[in-house]
Amino acid sequence: MSQTVVLGVIGSDAHVVGITILEQAFNAAGFDVINLGVQTSQEEFAEAALEHDAAAVLVSSLYGHAEQDCQGFHETLESTGVDATTYIGGNLTVGQDDFEETRATFEELGFDRVFDSETDTEEAVAALTQDLRQRTQETERATISS
Repeated sequence: MSQTVVLGVIGSDAHVVGITILEQAFNAAGFDVINLGVQTSQEEFAEAALEHDAAAVLVSSLYGHAEQDCQGFHETLESTGVDATTYIGGNLTVGQDDFEETRATFEELGFDRVFDSETDTEEAVAALTQDLRQRTQETERATISS
């Protein structure tokens, strides 16, 4: 059974190339991909993830204002009933100098993984495959021990 991922570009960002490449890579890896396109609101991500029972929500941003756009993102997902693995990637800050600081900022916002704009699609696919496998195993163990 293939797993569904929802992806899109958050906020006012209109950069489409990154999500188009991600869509192709995740489709080729056997995922069902729901591509929300550009200028996607937090609510649109949450509604699509809920509607499609998404295992993951992948957020892209290239215009440097992702921190502003992602304030409250995980609260929006949670209030909608979405419990999905979340990734964000791209050029997330203006003048992105120290990516480790950027990574820490977005992890504090609740993202499971944070990628810079130089990340290889194969790396993202491998990471998500691993994370979803681990999440499934943890859920199965919790069910067995209940």
